[in-house]
Amino acid sequence: MMINIQQIHHVAYRCNDAKETVEWYQDNLNMEFLVAIAEDKVPSTKAPDPYMHVFLDAGQGNILAFFELPNSPAMGKDPNTPEWVQHIAFEVENRDDLLAAKEELEAKGIDVIGVVNHGIIHSIYFFDPNGHRLELTYRDATEEQLKELKRVAPEMVAEWSITKRAPKHAAWLHSEEFE
Repeated sequence: MMINIQQIHHVAYRCNDAKETVEWYQDNLNMEFLVAIAEDKVPSTKAPDPYMHVFLDAGQGNILAFFELPNSPAMGKDPNTPEWVQHIAFEVENRDDLLAAKEELEAKGIDVIGVVNHGIIHSIYFFDPNGHRLELTYRDATEEQLKELKRVAPEMVAEWSITKRAPKHAAWLHSEEFE
């Protein structure tokens, strides 16, 4: 039997405060609060560790979840991983929606980086109250661009695994012609 993944059911992150997190995602990204689950012990491990687990609708059947863990040490980040690496990306329909979102977030006092042109997508970046980096993006790739990226992907990974230097097969994504 082969595993047949249908979609990601949810992605879960830790948060500092479940109520603050739910309200922030409702107020700033218009996500619907779906479910809250709280237990005094972890169902999978049976460890006595109370938690609040909240679920938000990220659109199209995608769910973003958070755990508040009051008995665990304060949340931290891997000091060896730059803050731009781990992030959650959400898709909007088009450039107008991205620009409107940027304007709305900035009006609410949220620092926003971008619009960054990645050749096949355009993105803005900002942080939630837990320090998680978020991205809003829209796609504008052509079929030819996507085909070429898929074609060169194995070659790029093979070259990277040997040299640990950025292969140039898709350097056009961030070339000046796209800036």
